[in-house]
Amino acid sequence: MFMNASRVTEFVFLGLSRSRPIQLLLSILVIMCYAAILFGNLLIVLTVPIDPHLLKSPMYFFLANLSIVDTALGSVVVPKMATDLITCGRTISFGGCMSQLFFLHFLGCSEMFLLTLMAYNCYVAICHPLTSTVKMNHPCCIRLLCWCWAGGLLHSGSQLVLVLQLPFCGPNELDNFFCDVPQIVKLACVDTQVTEILMVANSGLISLVCFVILLISYGIILSTLHGNLRESGGKALYTCSSHLTVVSLFFLPCLFVYLVPIFSTSLDKTASVFYTTVTPFLNAVIYTLRNQEMKEAMGRMTKKYIFVLYKNLKY
Repeated sequence: MFMNASRVTEFVFLGLSRSRPIQLLLSILVIMCYAAILFGNLLIVLTVPIDPHLLKSPMYFFLANLSIVDTALGSVVVPKMATDLITCGRTISFGGCMSQLFFLHFLGCSEMFLLTLMAYNCYVAICHPLTSTVKMNHPCCIRLLCWCWAGGLLHSGSQLVLVLQLPFCGPNELDNFFCDVPQIVKLACVDTQVTEILMVANSGLISLVCFVILLISYGIILSTLHGNLRESGGKALYTCSSHLTVVSLFFLPCLFVYLVPIFSTSLDKTASVFYTTVTPFLNAVIYTLRNQEMKEAMGRMTKKYIFVLYKNLKY
């Protein structure tokens, strides 16, 4: 119903660069990054359910789900961006743009809630170790995970409704490499001040509140670990520092793009690269290459399947 009010049938991306050599270089980097996103995250998704030790741990249960979100989130923007860089294509249909916007916010918001949930799990495991198995049992983890997905769906649905109510008469050029609310709103034929305020109240405040909760959680964790680093705190601190690195690289660009849209510049595109492309890649790298338990589990899985394959070939 809302889409019929718009005369614009497609949008044109201005992209990251107009230089052809730079476009080709970026396409290679983007394809390599996407391959790493798929390989690393799918490896985590396959390893955690197979290894009994990891499957019982709430942290690795959430990590496997984070990898699913990252794989999907990377697939929303990165393949289209790589294709456009190679073919010099810069257009996307109105429906395709709205779909990209919906899934980007659905998965992005779900990841915010999931990262916050992982921080809470880390807090419970370190600050309340005696009751952690009761507070974070498997049914409870599943319920909390469902709330994350439901929150992401509610957020993305509200963002899509805000955009679909706006009429688009032209121009249709988006100063970005994908469809997102701040750039699309600027192309509307009406005054969008109220819509921008609602966008800040929605995306911006969700990012800010989740980030503040994360910082408080890690502040409490660090104060609890203080003085125990030589005993059992070193491993926990190492895990939390890795998590905090990923969290910062994901949340800070989101805060820059969505919390202060009135001050947005071309730097928005650079910030957007982090949470659409870099963070899904870094999650896989940090949680696999820097995580000893994951590496050991992957080693056991590899040996197991190599042995089974060798046995089948032998007989």
